[in-house]
Amino acid sequence: MTILITGAAFITFLVLAKFGFNVSELLGSAQSSVSESANKSVAARDVLAPGAQYGGSDMARINFLSLALALVLGTAGLPHVLMRFYTVPTAKEARRSVTWAIGLIGAFYIFTLVLGFGAAAYVGADVIAKAPGGVNSAAPLLAFSLGGTILMAVISAVAFATILAVVAGLAITASASLAHDIYNGVIKRGQASEESQVRVSRITVVVIGIASIILGIGAMGQNIAFLVALAFAVAASANLPTILFSLFWRKFNTTGAVLSMYGGLISAIVLIIFSPAVSGKSTSMFKSLDFHWFPLENPGLVSIPIGFGLAILGTIFGKPDTELADKAVEMEVRSLTGVGVEKAIDH
Repeated sequence: MTILITGAAFITFLVLAKFGFNVSELLGSAQSSVSESANKSVAARDVLAPGAQYGGSDMARINFLSLALALVLGTAGLPHVLMRFYTVPTAKEARRSVTWAIGLIGAFYIFTLVLGFGAAAYVGADVIAKAPGGVNSAAPLLAFSLGGTILMAVISAVAFATILAVVAGLAITASASLAHDIYNGVIKRGQASEESQVRVSRITVVVIGIASIILGIGAMGQNIAFLVALAFAVAASANLPTILFSLFWRKFNTTGAVLSMYGGLISAIVLIIFSPAVSGKSTSMFKSLDFHWFPLENPGLVSIPIGFGLAILGTIFGKPDTELADKAVEMEVRSLTGVGVEKAIDH
């Protein structure tokens, strides 16, 4: 993550330096470059106009709202933020770590805006569209235009290393959770041997790898930013309700947590499968098929409220967790002040 943000910050600095750190000049140059495109549909677009992509109809505006909710709320449910709570010794350091993580993620969002307009200004819409990766080649092509082959190789290596680290981390987390929490905790009731847990973990990694390859082939040619937005919607629907209610609702119980996680996850995935992102449009994963019935490309506007609603219903109608309720006050004091955290860690 560090090398990714550093690389993006470096290219952003180079782009702004080329325009004398004048953002208006950068935006104007990008607009002029797009208007000179040989593609008439591209040249007709005003990339600086509000709603350039999500304007023009009520459904497009609703789709933009769904995308915005997924991006904003999904950030809080990402592993990049959640892991901050488990890698620090005290509550004070946890808050500081989360603040830094969210700040860096926000800065990266700003970097991508500069990189996008910089690619339009320096590389050109036609060159990007004709590149093997299409719009996904904008950043490497921008690096090549700014610093030649060496800079492009460095940025490509940074991107590859970041992707490899994220995939490895997710695979390890998923395999460990399935082997320890589900196989040992649920199926074997805590009686599974270490050897069997390791075996299940290895099998899980292989299955996840095969499934990821198949899904990757199906998503080949899709805009990476668009796919990331779908992942954010899943995170906001499945993780965020449990996180927020666990922190701020003393009556929140296991039933509510389970319903919100499974319900939010399933609803988000189902809506994605039957959305225009998968079929029914020229930009869909399966262009020749049309089995979509959900009108929005991003499910966040529907799946996120479902996750929160199921959490509330599960807590109201589920069995109260009396032991957890008794510890709620103690945990709240620890989370806000850090008192007793060091003692708990020692034990």
